[in-house]
Amino acid sequence: MSVINKASHFNLPEGIHFINCATRGPFSSAVESAGIEAIRQFTPGIHQIRPDHFFERAWVVRALFDELIHGRDKERIAIVPSVSYAMAAVARNLHRKPGLRAGQHILLLGDEFPSDVYAWERVCEEMSLSVLTVSMPDTEVVGAEWNVRISEAITADTALVVVPHVHWQYGIKFDVEKIAARAREVGALIAIDGTQSVGALDFDVQKVKPDMLVCAAYKWLMGPYGMGLAYFGEFFDDGIPVEESWMAREESNLFYKLTDYQKVYRPKAYRYNVGEHSHFIQMPMLEVALREKLAWGCEAIQQHCLALWQGPVQTLTQLGVQFEPEAERAHHLVGIKLPEATDVLQVQQALEARKVIVAARGRGIRVSPHLYNTSEDMDALTEALTYALT
Repeated sequence: MSVINKASHFNLPEGIHFINCATRGPFSSAVESAGIEAIRQFTPGIHQIRPDHFFERAWVVRALFDELIHGRDKERIAIVPSVSYAMAAVARNLHRKPGLRAGQHILLLGDEFPSDVYAWERVCEEMSLSVLTVSMPDTEVVGAEWNVRISEAITADTALVVVPHVHWQYGIKFDVEKIAARAREVGALIAIDGTQSVGALDFDVQKVKPDMLVCAAYKWLMGPYGMGLAYFGEFFDDGIPVEESWMAREESNLFYKLTDYQKVYRPKAYRYNVGEHSHFIQMPMLEVALREKLAWGCEAIQQHCLALWQGPVQTLTQLGVQFEPEAERAHHLVGIKLPEATDVLQVQQALEARKVIVAARGRGIRVSPHLYNTSEDMDALTEALTYALT
């Protein structure tokens, strides 16, 4: 049925069918242990903390994330607290884009997550730009048409393109390689939100070549809340950071020289690190989580989830439920479009009463399995949806 199954690696509650990794990824037992050990060791070892300890573990995590996205330079990775923080860095530097002029637009997608939307209102007011939203097509098959409309909307009047790799509500995959290439053709920047894909669906930064890619750590990376990782391309190498962290400057690891104030930043993406990014408790957890994602592999995750969907898709389609074709959607995050006039929130609550945990999002139910899910979880989903819809 599946390539690999990791249910035994997670301490999920007995009898609960948690198919909701897109809302919050659970910690594996190994990640839990790393956090507990970091807490246990912190106070007894506090007198042994050296300046380099503020930096070393974060470099390991940067290298692991760089490997996960097929990068070649860990210096392009920054530790950020959230998607909104990385988007704020893009907003802070948009005025530096060559050829930027009043009247251009920032291209967004319809029904996008707020962190990918709110960053641009002030920028547009200050720079006389506008927002162009490419809404979800009202077509039977959405993915292919939506991708076409996005590419067609990218013109010489586009200053910045902001897209996800996978839509957070509907699971539709976007051809980010093609979209990024089109953005480069017209001289636009491209910022990609990989929060709902990286760690579960392969992303190759060498092929896509985004100007910025950001990923919150607490979903498909299954790491701590309040942490994230971002890739910054060459455009940002000499850019303006969101904050002026002391750690971002040259020789900041030399504590005895900290008041010899430095004008020079550390190279590349280091200036975009959040202040106090050492995270002595959380960083070991994120390191273990990233190592697990690399060991499991995105292809295995996709194949496992695809296998889980085979029975439910066939059964639920007969109830009037609609699915995007396999080629158009991710397998780890699937938006189920319910029959017309169905109360989406009521359906979610009916499923929760049967201990099936999913999310009501937009026009339907978002179901997001992972390696810890089994055919029993999907059978419970099918039975609960059948009950709720009949």
